[in-house]
Amino acid sequence: MPRTPSPVQGGSGLLRLEVQIAAPDLRPFLGGNALPGVWSFAAEAPGPHVAVVALVHGNEIAGAVVLDRWLRAGLRPVRGRLSLVFANVDAYARFDPADPTASRFLDEDMNRLWDEETLEGGRRSTELRRARVLRPFFDGVDILLDLHSMLWPSDPLMLVGRSARAAELALSLGVPPLVVSDQGHASGKRLIDYAPLSRRAAILVEAGSHWESATIGTMEAAGAALLRASGVVAPEHPVLAPPPAAPAKARLAEVTRTVVARTPAFAFVQAFRGGEVVKRRNTLIALDGEAEIRSPHDDCLLVMPSLRTMPGQTAVRLARFVG
Repeated sequence: MPRTPSPVQGGSGLLRLEVQIAAPDLRPFLGGNALPGVWSFAAEAPGPHVAVVALVHGNEIAGAVVLDRWLRAGLRPVRGRLSLVFANVDAYARFDPADPTASRFLDEDMNRLWDEETLEGGRRSTELRRARVLRPFFDGVDILLDLHSMLWPSDPLMLVGRSARAAELALSLGVPPLVVSDQGHASGKRLIDYAPLSRRAAILVEAGSHWESATIGTMEAAGAALLRASGVVAPEHPVLAPPPAAPAKARLAEVTRTVVARTPAFAFVQAFRGGEVVKRRNTLIALDGEAEIRSPHDDCLLVMPSLRTMPGQTAVRLARFVG
């Protein structure tokens, strides 16, 4: 059984980190057939190149569980190309269920590196080295699904950046039903913001808590929906999670403000859960030192509030539902 690590102290209390899923043994797949950690399969019939990515953050192991299952089951495309990518394998190799937050990355966050200046500059790190290896591969992808999970309590959602094409695709999938259009992070561009991908269709799914089995199920459902919608994999393939009998209606929300912590004293006035809606405009949400953070409009959606935030990091995104 996985060991139960100590709680993490957050700005609004303790969060107990229980690792309820087992990290898969990826050694059979680390060599890849396209690049190290990258498996790519082409069908005879033409179609789009769809890539599903796990482990951009090395401790978000649920995505690795999904790709491991698909590879062991021999999932192959019937048209186009299907690629399954294990991204930050070096950080994943350090994953320890007794200290599960420590292996998010080794040197720097791999999901803040995806702009040309950073990729082509002189800075060096383990994550940049890997990003530079993967970059030419991602240049040839038409549709990308990036599998992520969350530390702090939140309803699952899909992030689509500012791409109308990605938003349309995410809404059509409906799993999970909340789609958020945002500007990304001030601290750097995510993989879905990488210019060649953002001009096509790149979606990031935040599927739930890092180490819960339900998160794996949400990732499988989102991946299956994408593979069916793209036509790359036969819709009846037995490895794909079945579509929900009564899917929830998908909704789009647009971020109106990204709140970045300015002081070490940033704290929410209560332990908000991601997906909560603050009904009234001008409601106090957080304090950043002496500065007050208030809801900018009625029905303000809280997107992934981080209850322990360092200066310069995104603390929460505030969003308004569209339509």
